[in-house]
Amino acid sequence: MKTWKMRRNCALTPGQLLIFTAIELTAVTAGFLIYCRHALDFEQIEISGTRLIVRKFIAYKETVLEFNTRWVRISSPQETEKVFLIEEAGQSVQIGQFLRPEQFKRLISELRSSLG
Repeated sequence: MKTWKMRRNCALTPGQLLIFTAIELTAVTAGFLIYCRHALDFEQIEISGTRLIVRKFIAYKETVLEFNTRWVRISSPQETEKVFLIEEAGQSVQIGQFLRPEQFKRLISELRSSLG
């Protein structure tokens, strides 16, 4: 009796495939966790009377700084910079990491006109 058995030519056995699938799922899960950590990030500037309040929420860490509108200085970003500075009396904060370059000038102009 002669028998011929034909099978698919698989480069990976089911056990090897399971290992690669686990590695891939781990990588995708890590990517989603990193994305989720920064999905709620924001920067907020509020002017109320003589107070300028900057609130930053980055990677689940909130930072709140308060400036006096009479003494605050807003620096324009250089062409290569992606943020600008709000400074007063030794304290400063970088703002604008979520802005497109064309939005910098408009925001800085609006802030300066609101400061008086």
